Parts: sequence; structure tokens; C-alpha cells
Amino acid sequence: MKGGAAVVSVRVAGQLAIDPRRVPASHLDLVGCPPVAALTTVMPDGSPQTSVVWCDFDGRHVRVNTMRGFQKERNMRRNPKVTLLCYDPRQPLRYLEVRGTVVSMTEEGAARHLDDLASKYMGRPVRYFGECIPAQFAETEVPVLCRILPTHVVALDATEKDRGR
Repeated sequence: MKGGAAVVSVRVAGQLAIDPRRVPASHLDLVGCPPVAALTTVMPDGSPQTSVVWCDFDGRHVRVNTMRGFQKERNMRRNPKVTLLCYDPRQPLRYLEVRGTVVSMTEEGAARHLDDLASKYMGRPVRYFGECIPAQFAETEVPVLCRILPTHVVALDATEKDRGR
């Protein structure tokens, strides 16, 4: 793997999964348009910086979008190690933590990805600039598509349905 990153483990309800390089199928809903996702990056002084983000999953990478010059964008360029926590507040005993490395950051295709994310989260086709935020921001903000390669995944499900196992 690039940068010497190694997949450490995947845990599903305390069990080690068969393929530690993947988000388990049981938790794909939490990485593809989750109700809540928080991305933590590392500030220049080493302290954590967390932002609520929209995300999706392309089968290998978790994808988030930010804007050129935003703090999280600058942090990821300087230090590509991140953590993404995804969960549904209606099921607080079920979550997905993805620790990973940002392997690419590009403006190419970022605006389209942002529109796709906005459409998923809004439940209908929308344009991010103009329907989610005022259109004039398109003149000053430049979307950046970030791909995160998971290096350590923790998937917990301690809901009632799993307690009898």
C-alpha cells in the first residue's frame, strides 16, 4: 500500500471480519449517504479538527467533498491521515469508523460529485450551488473531491437484533 499504510482490522460487533480491507456489507448504508458523518483531520499543531461532511463510497474509497482553501482541505494536503465516523442517530448503538489515508484530492469531477451528493442527501436531483447554498458561491468556491482509502475499519452493531447471537 502507498505510504506504508497497512490495514489493521475490521471489527463487526466485536468479531474480526474475513476481509479487513473492506467496509462490511452490513454497514455499507452508513458510508453511502449516512444521516451523520464527521470527518476528523489533523491541524498544523497536531490537534484534531472535525467537520460534518456528506460522503459516499465507490466500493474502494470513501469520498468526501470540500472547498479549496477550507481548513480541512489544507489539513488533508499536509497530513493525509483522517478518521470518518458515520452513524444514524435513530440507531445510536450502530456506527462505522473509518480510519484512512487521503490518496487523492482533485478538482476534476468535484462539482459533479458535489451535485450527486447533494441529490442523494436531498432525495431528489439538485444542484449544490443554487439549491443547497446560494448560487453566487459558485463564483468564489472551488469544490475538491477527496478519496480516502480505509486502513482501519470498526463497524459496531449492538442493537437489539444482534444481542441474541
